[in-house]
Amino acid sequence: MQAHAVFRNLASTVIAALILAGFLCVAAGPAHAESFAERFETIKTEATPEELYRFLYDLPKGGDLHNHLSGSSRSEWWYEFATDEGQNGGYRYYTKVEIHNCPRGRARPAAARRPYLLYFHTIQESTYRQLDECQQREYRPLSELSGEDRDAWLSSLRLDRDEEGRNEFFELIWPRIGELFRNPQIAVELLVENMQRYGAEGLRYLETQAGAHGYVDAQGNSIPVDSVVTMYRERLRQPDARATGVTVRFLYTVLRFAPDAEENLRKAYAFVDEYRDLWVGINMAGREDNDKGHPGRFLETYREMRRKYHGIRLSIHAGELDRPSRHVRETLLLGADRIGHGVDLINDPETMLLMRHGPYLLETSLISNHLLQYTPDLSTHPFPEYLRMGIPVALSTDDRGMWDSNMSDEYYVAVTEFDLSWPEIVKIGRDSLEHAFAPEDAKGEMLKAYDNDIAAFERKYGRTDWRVPLQGVRPETYMYAERYLGIAFK
Repeated sequence: MQAHAVFRNLASTVIAALILAGFLCVAAGPAHAESFAERFETIKTEATPEELYRFLYDLPKGGDLHNHLSGSSRSEWWYEFATDEGQNGGYRYYTKVEIHNCPRGRARPAAARRPYLLYFHTIQESTYRQLDECQQREYRPLSELSGEDRDAWLSSLRLDRDEEGRNEFFELIWPRIGELFRNPQIAVELLVENMQRYGAEGLRYLETQAGAHGYVDAQGNSIPVDSVVTMYRERLRQPDARATGVTVRFLYTVLRFAPDAEENLRKAYAFVDEYRDLWVGINMAGREDNDKGHPGRFLETYREMRRKYHGIRLSIHAGELDRPSRHVRETLLLGADRIGHGVDLINDPETMLLMRHGPYLLETSLISNHLLQYTPDLSTHPFPEYLRMGIPVALSTDDRGMWDSNMSDEYYVAVTEFDLSWPEIVKIGRDSLEHAFAPEDAKGEMLKAYDNDIAAFERKYGRTDWRVPLQGVRPETYMYAERYLGIAFK
C-alpha cells in the first residue's frame, strides 16, 4: 500500500510539473522557433532601403550565367588599364575628341574607318600611326585627357542619360571601346577585376562570354589563338584570381546577323571542342530586331555541327524583343538548354508550358531589359510570372559595366519590385548553378558550397538581431544604384 501511495504522489508531481511547463510555454508565446523565411519577411518589412541592400549584398548568389566579358567592366576599370602601360602590356591608346571632316582620299585602316562621326572612338597607337595628319589631329592620347574630357569619355561607355537607350548601346558604345578589347592583357585583367568584385558580393560562379580570336599585339600583329587561351589559363591560376573564390568558365559567342555567321558558328564549335577545359558552350548574340539573325537561319548548321561534335552546350539569346515572336520556341529547336532574356516569351503560352519544370532555364537580366527599354516599366517585367509558373530562372547582369551596376542591384530590384520570398531567392541561386555548363564534378562542389553558404547566412541573420551582422557589410555601389534605387555607399 505504501508503494502505491508513493507512486500516486510521484505521478501527481509529474503531472503538475507538465501543467506548469505548458502554462509557462503559453505565457512565453509560440513554442516553434521562427523560420528564416519568416525572418526574411520581417527584414523586408522593417529594413530601410540601405539595410535591405546591405543584406542582399551579403547574400550568397550562386552564379552569373549571362555575362558579356567585354561589356561587364566599368568605364573606370577600362580607363585604368588602358592608360597604364605597365598593366596593359605596353599598349598606348588614342581616342577621338575632334572631327575635322578630313578628306577621304587616303584609305583609313579598317579599325579607324567607321563610324567616322563618333567621338571617343578608341584605337591603339599602331592604328593611329597609319592615319594621315588630318586624321591624327582628331585623336588625343587617352592618358592625356583633361578632367572634363576624361569624364565625358567615361560617360560614353555607359548608359547614364535619359535619352540613351537601345541604339546608344548597340550602335555607339561598342565602337567607342574600339580596339581596347583587342588587347588580351586588358581582357584577362578585366576578368580578374570582375571576379574580385563578384566574390565580394557573394557570387561563386561566372560563365562569361568571351573568345580568343581577333587579338593583336602592340604593333597590330595578330596573336595566335592558343597564346590567348594560355594567357587566360595562366591568369586564372594566379593567387589573386584564386583568392576571389569565383569559378570561371567561358562561352564562345557568335554574332547572329553577320553575313558569315554560319561559318563563324562552325569555327566556334571547333574552338570549344579544342579548349573544353575552359570553354563550356556556345552562345549567339546580336539585335533580334535585325531579322538577318533569326533563329531559323541556323537550324541546318546546328544539325550539321551535332553530327560532328558531342557534348557542346548552347545558351542563346532569344526573345529580347518588345513585340511578340516565336524566337524562344525556335531557339529551343536549335538545341538550346538556356535562353538569354526571353522577355517576349510571355506572348507564347505554349512555349511557356513547355518550359515549366523542364530542363530549360531563362537567364533574366532585369536592369538590362529596363535600360534598353524592352520593359521600360520594371513593374511589368514578366520575370515573376516565369518564376511563379515554375520556369527555372536565374538573375544575371548581361553588360553590367554599361549599366554601371552589379549583381546585388539585380536582386534588390527583384525583391523590391516583386516581393520575392526567401525560398524563391534560394531557388534562383541554386538554379543558376544547377543549369550551369560547368563540369559535373565542379558543379557538384559549387552546389554543396552554395547550400553551406546559405545555411551559414541563415545562422548569421537568424540567431540574433538581424541588424547586428549588417554593421560589418560594406557594399560597393555604382551609378545605377544611386540613380535608380536611391542608394549609394561611399
